[in-house]
Amino acid sequence: MSVSVIIKWGGQEYSISSLSEEDTVMDLKQSIKTLTGVLPERQKLLGLKVKGKPAEDEVKLGSLKLKPNTKIMMMGTREESLEDVLAPPPENDDVVNDFDIEEEVIEVENREENLAKIARRVKDYKVEELNPPREGKRLLVLDVDYTLFDHKSCAETGQELMRPYLHEFLTSAYEDYDIVIWSATSMKWIDAKMKELGVTDNPNYKITFMLDSAAMITVHTPKRGVVEVKPLGVIWGKYGEFYNRKNTIMFDDIGRNFLMNPQNGLKIRPFTRAHLNREKDRELYKLAQYLKEIAKLDDFTGLNHKHWERYLSKRQHH
Repeated sequence: MSVSVIIKWGGQEYSISSLSEEDTVMDLKQSIKTLTGVLPERQKLLGLKVKGKPAEDEVKLGSLKLKPNTKIMMMGTREESLEDVLAPPPENDDVVNDFDIEEEVIEVENREENLAKIARRVKDYKVEELNPPREGKRLLVLDVDYTLFDHKSCAETGQELMRPYLHEFLTSAYEDYDIVIWSATSMKWIDAKMKELGVTDNPNYKITFMLDSAAMITVHTPKRGVVEVKPLGVIWGKYGEFYNRKNTIMFDDIGRNFLMNPQNGLKIRPFTRAHLNREKDRELYKLAQYLKEIAKLDDFTGLNHKHWERYLSKRQHH
């Protein structure tokens, strides 16, 4: 059964009818975010109640018994400007509460409902291609916050928060890989950050496309409840003739983003406290070399990216 609601916010009405009873309140918030730009953690939905209490994120919409086109009032504000982009985010700091995903993976990776969500993203999520995929290239998917950029510290310009060696890293990677940026924020933010960092129109490399949080899915894990993840299946489903699990690698500082494709994820050390770590952070420098080494392989599935540094030093000593 599909669920249809009308969200009232800022004097306007937004209708949402793409959800099913199996989807959760978090899925609803994601849809609202796609329409309004208000991040889920900033949304307050009035009148969504279970047994008299506000419905938690993991509650399935079916259990709310909503009539078709129920009107729901939302309170919440968008983060609009570049000042907001560069300011510290709300205190939901993921780096701290990340977890080791080994034991959760089996439960999540092949569950029917998760594969169905991916199929829906493949169908509905619009990718805005900036540059066409190139025949025979591998795929590198990059997170933004804490991976390329320290978004916690305050600064006058994005440049001050940029991870050292960023442009050299992307230039080097571009020789062997198509580059996709995937951030858990909204496209407005990602656009603003990439422009601010001088990534969008860099003469030395090109970005194939960018994905925002609307391409993510929520999955239910036995230990942590509902978490949002970045399923590479969305990209493989749309660009199957170019990219697949054999030629894709994804960098993120949060391991649980790989829950649907742990084999393809490399957990990068978070880049924080930019003003102190500008001089010493060599992560991208070394990772550029790792990407060069593995680009020689036709199939990444035998690699354990956890041990990327070990792999690199072995290769370099031979």
